[in-house]
Amino acid sequence: MAGPDAYRREIEAWRAERLARLQSDGGWLTVAGLYWLKPGVNRFGADRANDLVLPARAGARAGTFRLESGRVTVEALAGSPLMLAGKPITRAELRSDAAGAPDVVALGDLTMQVIARGDRLGIRLKDPRSPARQSFKGLSWFPIRAEYRVNARLVAHAAPASIAVPTVIGTTETMPSPGSAVFELAGKSVRLDPVLEPGETRLFFIFRDATSGRSSYGGGRFLYADPPDPKDKDGRIVLDFNKAYSPPCAFTRYATCPLPPSQNRLPIAIEAGEMNDGHH
Repeated sequence: MAGPDAYRREIEAWRAERLARLQSDGGWLTVAGLYWLKPGVNRFGADRANDLVLPARAGARAGTFRLESGRVTVEALAGSPLMLAGKPITRAELRSDAAGAPDVVALGDLTMQVIARGDRLGIRLKDPRSPARQSFKGLSWFPIRAEYRVNARLVAHAAPASIAVPTVIGTTETMPSPGSAVFELAGKSVRLDPVLEPGETRLFFIFRDATSGRSSYGGGRFLYADPPDPKDKDGRIVLDFNKAYSPPCAFTRYATCPLPPSQNRLPIAIEAGEMNDGHH
């Protein structure tokens, strides 16, 4: 580990990057709507008679999303300036985020994309002029404390395993888990089970602790860690709780965040990382 000054600079740089991502044009502060699609035609535009009611600058009626047999097609009304991959469109079938990056439909500075959650398909709206982005006052953090950079051991499961991860929208996702991270913190033995996201090699920890709902976000926090070196038979990893952060649901009610599985709800207080500012 680097010396105290170098480590502080590392954490401060990480925090600045975290803030920049959150505030970016496509960051979570711009997420301004989530509309679950019904089978058939779903009209969108600013008029309140639409199924998807957009900000006024979208125009009264801009187009439709059609859901048929698990596929979503967008169709622009005459004169509506819908764009896909930088080109005007009149009609196109859209990829969801189920297998990676979704197609993004632009209507001026508004963007819309299809998200798949369980057996439901919805449209996520991003608005760079969203109230959440305009009223954002920044992030608060616990003091940087080197003791919360913990050496742990990833103990592999005896057989391939998956974890049932609940979400804020009432669904449950089954995610693969490579093992359990075991470590000592505040004189106590602690265990956290990470999961693996599609296409990711980093270990993803979704956890809750005694600060949750008090000084940190009530829905828990996220933390990533590099996997152990394949040559390391001890499975050594580093969990740096100074890099623990609030999930998107802390900033927008239109996110579909995973929640900590039961085994990742800790009785101890981890006073490190991002604090709760009550953003929404």
